[in-house]
Amino acid sequence: MAERLRGKYTVGMSNDLTRRELGLAGVSAALAPACVAADSTYTGALDGFEDRVDATAFDSLVWSQSRYKDAPLRMTFRATELEEAERWQAELRTKVTELIGGIPLRETPLQAQTLEVKEFANYRREKFVFESRPGLVVLGHLLTPRDIAAPHRTMICLPGHGRGVEDIVGIDDQGRERTDKEGYQHDFAIQCVEHGMAAVAIEQVGFGCRRDQSAKEKSLGASSCQPTAGAALLLGETMIAWRVFDVMRTIDWIETRDDLDADRVGCMGISGGGTITTFATALDPRIKAALISGYLNTFRDSILSISHCIDNYVPGILQWCEMYDVAGLIAPRPLFVESGDKDEIFPVESSRESFERVKKVYATFDRSEFAEHEVFMGEHSFHGGAGLPFLAKHL
Repeated sequence: MAERLRGKYTVGMSNDLTRRELGLAGVSAALAPACVAADSTYTGALDGFEDRVDATAFDSLVWSQSRYKDAPLRMTFRATELEEAERWQAELRTKVTELIGGIPLRETPLQAQTLEVKEFANYRREKFVFESRPGLVVLGHLLTPRDIAAPHRTMICLPGHGRGVEDIVGIDDQGRERTDKEGYQHDFAIQCVEHGMAAVAIEQVGFGCRRDQSAKEKSLGASSCQPTAGAALLLGETMIAWRVFDVMRTIDWIETRDDLDADRVGCMGISGGGTITTFATALDPRIKAALISGYLNTFRDSILSISHCIDNYVPGILQWCEMYDVAGLIAPRPLFVESGDKDEIFPVESSRESFERVKKVYATFDRSEFAEHEVFMGEHSFHGGAGLPFLAKHL
């Protein structure tokens, strides 16, 4: 007898099958292509037609990369003299600002307030908030070293994807203090303090407490990048512009503090934080030094060719420049770049290529010694081995 259970059956006697079931089974057998073995794995609509079509002509990545070859990069760096390089920077800075959707005027009062202060053996941590623009509030943590007199040179610290800012200031996923530097970001804001600098670590929009309710209900590490960056694009703007503006407003906040030296402000970040470090430092000359971790590469080999979060994309940018051109706007200010040799989303060879292009800009400014690149043994993570001493030296 055939045993029926929750719509499934095992064949016992053929008369337990309906005529419809028998008919469908027969049709399926009749339609099965003779050229496909019974134990083969179906891969798609072109199975069995490989000798009649060019499979690469159906590959979306191959086609996208072929389009890159024709990208004009109209404003890529070609200068050979200082005056020409300075003119290039001014023109490209204007164009990049336009491409990311523009930067609003900084007219909204900050309305800053301190929420909490905690004392630790080597530093003091202050949790604060300020209004970046009407209806949009930024949360941050200020870490200041205890054994160094104010005003402090200050690094703005930007987290990458994950739990957000708490993951770089020593707070675990239960809201407790931790002593070990876990995760791929390794509490790099605390590492700044350990190297004698103050750290202003801010929550980027779409991360941590600055997410929508749906993301908060999923997990601590779920971001709101997808709907938020999508909303920015629909408005003719970008997530990059929104986050860069928050960095600019953070500098405004630093300028209100007597314990921080607004003339010695740097910026650093890993991954998505590296993205914003690149663009913010390129566009705001108040940032005097930068550390880009796990980002500098080429659009060709990373953002265009490998699946990345939507917050990375700037419509039309390849009409004008490559990633190394944006980074070139940082010159001649001190710049340190670090890359993991096993980083799967920002391939190391392309990071090397990109940095060499940036180095040419610095050479034109006669400041080659102000740009350094470290390739360390590891995956996509913050390292800081040579980068933090570099910042401590130059900031």
